[in-house]
Amino acid sequence: MPASHTDAIAWGPGGSVRLLDQTALPAEARWLTIASVEAMTEAIRSLRVRGAPLIGIAAAMGLAAEASRLAGEARPPQPSCQGWPTAEWLEAACRRLAAARPTAVNLRHTIERMRRAGLEAMRSGATGPALAQRLRTEAQAIWDEDAAMCQAIGECGQELIAPGARILTHCNAGMLATGGIGTALGAVYVAHQRGKAVSVIATETRPLGQGARLTAWELARAGIPCRVIVDGAAAWMMARHEVDLVIVGADRIAANGDVANKIGTYGLALLANCHRLPFYVAAPRSTFDPASPTGEAIPIEERRASEITGGPQGMNAWNPAFDVTPAALVTAIVTDRGVLRPPFGPAIAALGI
Repeated sequence: MPASHTDAIAWGPGGSVRLLDQTALPAEARWLTIASVEAMTEAIRSLRVRGAPLIGIAAAMGLAAEASRLAGEARPPQPSCQGWPTAEWLEAACRRLAAARPTAVNLRHTIERMRRAGLEAMRSGATGPALAQRLRTEAQAIWDEDAAMCQAIGECGQELIAPGARILTHCNAGMLATGGIGTALGAVYVAHQRGKAVSVIATETRPLGQGARLTAWELARAGIPCRVIVDGAAAWMMARHEVDLVIVGADRIAANGDVANKIGTYGLALLANCHRLPFYVAAPRSTFDPASPTGEAIPIEERRASEITGGPQGMNAWNPAFDVTPAALVTAIVTDRGVLRPPFGPAIAALGI
């Protein structure tokens, strides 16, 4: 089956990027036009675009968009800027984008790939529009590859899903988070296409409601039955035997199989283990980080207290965006190269990342 590309992002006029503002969903499908690294960095930080694979794609496209805009200017900002955009601009832009969100390793990998592509093009003599086109081509290749990986994950993951399965998921790991049909939801989509009559239980996913706002909206568009529950209801639902399996995405996976994902994932893994339910993680190869030996090496982003408190002055809060699920609690990791089983260390090493 050919890979489907997400419709949450697109190329816009003049080399710009059209981005679906996910902070406005589900009330409004609002589109942003982005033509600068600064605007894309803000969109990533403010969660207008989110999901580890998609923020990497968006960052790559934002870099290409600014290169196109700069290359089209009548004159460079300084007379000495021959071949504008310059290598100095590229390095600074890549640093800014890579720092937008620290936990998702896809962003770092993607920006490094774009940086290498740009520098190689410059060494080959590409300047101005030719350089911008090279960056756009690389960004499109990154998007195409992610869409293909999502399709492969969906095909592998659906094999773990029995007909009629009631699937619990956390946060959003579908077309709104990736370049294709999604990771965790990719498996759900393919199972649905195969006529397995699956249904989904989406946690609300506090504090920003990515499950209630985004997963439920996305599944409704696809015609897949979905119920939203508050995060605290998952344990009772499992105890009532209303869940058959849990599947989530990932923002970074360490070399030993520890998984960083949206805060609350670790608790669901503990609950699944207690109730003897399979706990699956779905992620492309770009999410694995061999440089992190265990989850302890993964940086965890901490966000504004106001996302929890609503903004009252003087109220203290702790707001980590992610947690780390130990590999021992993970039943299997679904990748675009197949399903990995414990022990994860050798299985991940065999991916050759």
